Amino acid sequence: MNEGLSLDYDRLLNLSMEMGYRLLESGAEIYRVEESIQRLLQAYGLTTGEVFAIPNCIIASLVTPEGQVLTRVRRMPSHGTDIYQLERCNDLCRHLCAEVPPMDEAEKRMADLLVSRQYYSFPAQLVAYFVGAAAFVPFYGGTWRDAICGGLCGLAIGLCLTFLSHLGTNLFFKTVAGGTVSGLLALALRLVGFGQNVDFITIGALMILVPGVLFTNAMRDIMAGDMVAGISKTAEALLIGMAIALGTGVSLWLARLMWGGAV
Repeated sequence: MNEGLSLDYDRLLNLSMEMGYRLLESGAEIYRVEESIQRLLQAYGLTTGEVFAIPNCIIASLVTPEGQVLTRVRRMPSHGTDIYQLERCNDLCRHLCAEVPPMDEAEKRMADLLVSRQYYSFPAQLVAYFVGAAAFVPFYGGTWRDAICGGLCGLAIGLCLTFLSHLGTNLFFKTVAGGTVSGLLALALRLVGFGQNVDFITIGALMILVPGVLFTNAMRDIMAGDMVAGISKTAEALLIGMAIALGTGVSLWLARLMWGGAV
């Protein structure tokens, strides 16, 4: 770094916060977010940076050599997990810490990272829903016909989640709706004679709603000492599990109303 005393600490804090925000948005653990921001500040010569992050908020503060206190707060809306983007953010953070380029170049690299972000098309996402759900069904003992039915149920879940996301529905109700649609379709496919084992079909399809990554990150946060973040994620995972159970129960109740003793 050649900027010395001319370093703009306000821009540095903005750059660090943007890095932390993108990591958290991609599904990074809390300790990774905090450590990345701190390492980036330290790479530019600051030892006074403090970071506090929870799943929906990041707070970072630093004290300049002149004694000025700078603070930033970023709120994180509902987000998912993007492993590819997470790896790219990690890689950029490591390069910035190792090379310590001028601020203009560092900001340009961050901007390029955001512009070149990879997004999957809607058809590709639907294919992933189909294949993911279908692959789980044989794992639990279902036949190839059950696997196709499970894939169709997964496809229905994907369509339901996408539609409700456009309406701004929260994750709990999207999960309830996805579980309900999947359960009803699984029962309907069994009634028309295509599906054989409705339980295997239902379980396989619902696996794509199970918050496995969320619960794993919650345990990692707790073991890393980030109790607030860990407990928050654990509570979210449990609520999603309740939503899955509620959605499946609603589908069985509706099926009995529509088809009576045939289910």
